[in-house]
Amino acid sequence: MRFFIALEVPENSRQELNQIQQQLKKLVPEVRPTDNDKLHITIAFIGEQPNTLKNQLVEVINKAVVGIRFFSLTPAYLDGFPTIHNPHTFWVGVKGDIDKLFILRERIKDGLNDLGLQVDERRFVPHIAIAKTRDYQLNESTEKQLQVLISQPLSPITVTSIKLFESVPDEQFHKHNTLAEIPL
Repeated sequence: MRFFIALEVPENSRQELNQIQQQLKKLVPEVRPTDNDKLHITIAFIGEQPNTLKNQLVEVINKAVVGIRFFSLTPAYLDGFPTIHNPHTFWVGVKGDIDKLFILRERIKDGLNDLGLQVDERRFVPHIAIAKTRDYQLNESTEKQLQVLISQPLSPITVTSIKLFESVPDEQFHKHNTLAEIPL
């Protein structure tokens, strides 16, 4: 299975992000918006692992959430990877109770390391990937227009659980299936 651990984005936030995706598509016609039902905040990408690892991953998450109550994150700004100037991924960053998210991330990383799994060591930037593109260079005018796509405050996301997902290839795309949901 191809595993990842993430926070699911609720329907009302997905609707707001869909409006941003549509505006982004008008500004940058080359983008491919992320399927609205797949919007999430990845905490850890685990990759291809044996199915038998599922229960151990659930246990890692259970240990990580100890003492952490629900919290709130708010989509706040637009950026890109590797940079907004030359993006292959457009994403929306979040603000709010980020400290709790970082604690969860570190605890999960420690648990994955204890299982002998490779963990991404790049700086963790909590985000929601909203679109992809290839070899695109933004001009200054488009960059300025992008920054106003999130000019109105967006609804907060109340985080009440963490999910273990599997990503299953489905023709050109991947389907995300929830394997476990661990409440905070």
